[in-house]
Amino acid sequence: MLSQTPVAVITVLMGLMGLTFALYYFVKSGTTTEKIPISVNYHLTRQCNYSCGFCFHTAKTSHVESLPNAKKAMTLLKNAGMKKINFAGGEPFMNAEFLGQLVRYCKETLKLESVSVVTNASKVTEKWLTRYGEYLDIMAISCDSFDEATNIQIGRGTGTHIKTVIDLSQKCKEHGIMLKINTVVNRYNFQEDMNAAIEKIQPFRWKCFQVLIVPEENGSEQTLRDARRFLINDDEWRLFYNKHKHQGCFVPESNDVMASSYLLLDEYLRFLNKGVGKPTESILEIGVAAALKDVYWDEDGFEKRGGVYEWSKSDCSGETQKPDLDW
Repeated sequence: MLSQTPVAVITVLMGLMGLTFALYYFVKSGTTTEKIPISVNYHLTRQCNYSCGFCFHTAKTSHVESLPNAKKAMTLLKNAGMKKINFAGGEPFMNAEFLGQLVRYCKETLKLESVSVVTNASKVTEKWLTRYGEYLDIMAISCDSFDEATNIQIGRGTGTHIKTVIDLSQKCKEHGIMLKINTVVNRYNFQEDMNAAIEKIQPFRWKCFQVLIVPEENGSEQTLRDARRFLINDDEWRLFYNKHKHQGCFVPESNDVMASSYLLLDEYLRFLNKGVGKPTESILEIGVAAALKDVYWDEDGFEKRGGVYEWSKSDCSGETQKPDLDW
């Protein structure tokens, strides 16, 4: 019995040493099983006044959460580590006052580093900008072409979209809001040269997405949208990329970078598993940490596409941005 004791002790010690080494490597490598939702896209509505053929978040419901519940969700996300919130749709300005209240709450009360909105620009008013613009860091305007015939073909407006984009771009400068342009590169615009228009508008960031199929949203004749006719191949994507890559604001996102690299919260406050599974339960019901365990989020892809960048007004100016400053 005595002769077996040293062996037992050595075995325990070796086990502890192995555990200690594993813990050291775990800490040193920075690996963690807990996901931190540093940047979240809240699709607060699926309703939209445009009919873009490649839309990946279609009007399958008309639900909009109550303002108290939405604020509670934003607070939960902030407490879980969120630093940036992006409000999207559908078209978020379909619920302009609801949106404004959330924008103000996230910046003024939660003091998030960045609050942004993605819009088609058609329903943004001067009254809204005057009331809520000071709480907004970034206005991302969707513009897929600087040819109105192409916009109509895509389903983005009825012929006045470019003027609307240019007008709102100027208003963003007047209100001290950082301007971003979002472009979906697809079958109808991949050959277009947008350099002159981008240089005129001067966004601080121009995000260009390769059109993406999400099977349950836009992938067949049975879905509300069928984006298959908009698809381009890798060579066509590279043609657009090479034509615009010299622009300092250019941020390209091909399908392999974009897929599953975004944390998407839907109108029911559930994280979405676009194309790979069903939504999680509402974060109001199970909490953020539990919901994140059930969502596939490509964190490497998030980093690869530059998911963290200078995303607040103070990053660009060193202080609160003044309306008369250019980006």
